[in-house]
Amino acid sequence: MSELDPKVLITFITIIISGIGIVLGTAIPAIVEGRAVLKALDGISRQPEAANDIRTTLLISMALLESTAIYVLLVILILLFANPLIDRFF
Repeated sequence: MSELDPKVLITFITIIISGIGIVLGTAIPAIVEGRAVLKALDGISRQPEAANDIRTTLLISMALLESTAIYVLLVILILLFANPLIDRFF
């Protein structure tokens, strides 16, 4: 690795970190969304009369949870296609 050009090294490290980031940034919100749906369905099955309130709260929370995955995707795309690290250090 010491023989690589510094720009190539930063690009290589950025690609590796971006891959790890997109995996974690999509898997963790998916797991949390699944848990939220599970709890909402459990609440609806226990109190069917509160189904409308639970459904509304679930949809709002799902939108907020999904926005974190979208932010991760945005940051990863910036790192991959408009890498600010190369301009900063070189």
